[in-house]
Amino acid sequence: MRSDAPSLMPVFRSRHQADLLTVLFLHPDDDHTTTDLAARLGIPLTTAHRELSRLEAAGLLTGRQVGRARLLRANTGHRAFAPLARLLLVTFGPHVVITEEFTGLPRVSTVVLYGSWAARYDGVDGPAPADVDVLVVGTPQRADVYAAAERAEARLSIPVNPVVRSPARWTAGDDPLIATIQTGPHLVLQDNDDHTPDHNDQANSTG
Repeated sequence: MRSDAPSLMPVFRSRHQADLLTVLFLHPDDDHTTTDLAARLGIPLTTAHRELSRLEAAGLLTGRQVGRARLLRANTGHRAFAPLARLLLVTFGPHVVITEEFTGLPRVSTVVLYGSWAARYDGVDGPAPADVDVLVVGTPQRADVYAAAERAEARLSIPVNPVVRSPARWTAGDDPLIATIQTGPHLVLQDNDDHTPDHNDQANSTG
């Protein structure tokens, strides 16, 4: 079974390959077995084995045998590691997962990524983000929001912290958290009925 090349970044062989690379390259210090990766990403085991074997043969992954298990991780010494990790981050990283999990929630008008991940994505120097902060504007069921956060956490292997604010508080300008978000790096993933990720280039705007 083979998936088509992803329309988001069709330079990859398939969405399966891109998903595998994303997990491995965005968590380069973690070891994974083929079975674990296949189960986590919902990829047929034979497909995962084939794609991972190709990536290891190309030198993008390193492997070591521990008992009967073969543990794989990204090869951080490969000259393509840094640019490829960045490419995966901006195409298949947190903003893609958050978009997929949050923007379809009922009674949500706006979804915004903010905090350390948004700052790193915006090019602000600093340590690797330890979590992902999400502002959900609307009147959704809290259970739906927390369920979306749990799904995103499972996919990203990083804590996802959702905060809900009403549309009135989002526009009033008197909420300290919203003021901080609007004046700092943030990424608007959904605005009204537009589900297209839109990078906010006006980080100092209070709009």
